[in-house]
Amino acid sequence: MRRVAQIWRHPIKGIGAELLQQIALTPDRPLPGDRAWALLTGEAQDTGAWQSCRNFARGCFGPELMAITARSLADGRIALDHPKAGEIEIDPATDSDALVAWLSPLWPEERPALGRLIAAPDEGMSDGPYACVSILGRASLGALSEACGTQLDPRRFRGNLWVKGLEPWEELDWPGRRLRIGEAELEVVERIDRCRATQVNPETGEEDVQTLRILRRTWGHIDFGVKARVITGGEIALDSEIEVL
Repeated sequence: MRRVAQIWRHPIKGIGAELLQQIALTPDRPLPGDRAWALLTGEAQDTGAWQSCRNFARGCFGPELMAITARSLADGRIALDHPKAGEIEIDPATDSDALVAWLSPLWPEERPALGRLIAAPDEGMSDGPYACVSILGRASLGALSEACGTQLDPRRFRGNLWVKGLEPWEELDWPGRRLRIGEAELEVVERIDRCRATQVNPETGEEDVQTLRILRRTWGHIDFGVKARVITGGEIALDSEIEVL
């Protein structure tokens, strides 16, 4: 039986992940609080709208960012922790400078400079210009881990919902289908093609596995997981049943 194995949220795009027990989904919105903020780099400016991921700090540009964990606090602040940088608590609306100062030792000098933390539009700031929830299969992670010769941490893929009870790569055939997850209903839109961030170990912030090369060599693509739109809102939780409609 297909069930939710993990629920992850990433309050700041590319910077930290937190594990949840349950969450209520809303139609045409991302998972609440997911990628609600993003840190500009270089000359990029706040447009008040969705922007390409190349304008923001991310793990594929700064591998050490992948080792950050996050925790959303009741007062709207975000606690971030990194094995080298330690812990910081910020108000994302006012503490952009403090975040940049904390991140700077982790950010490669050759990359465009870290800029300002901005609020995402209602549709969030995922890698696509629409509100989505990402769904990934634990069996696919197991298959890729076996091909890589090491157990891969799911945080490499920065997904929202991890699903157990699937066949390996079953979820890649879901685009165009609808899913009922707990009380919510979602429509799967497309596969997710992956970037170099998946090659970084979230425990160390260092690249240690050639995931993209192994995906392409073994399966002929670099896809892992799918994006889905929320059609009907509702509560989802760990172990919620998933039905393919």
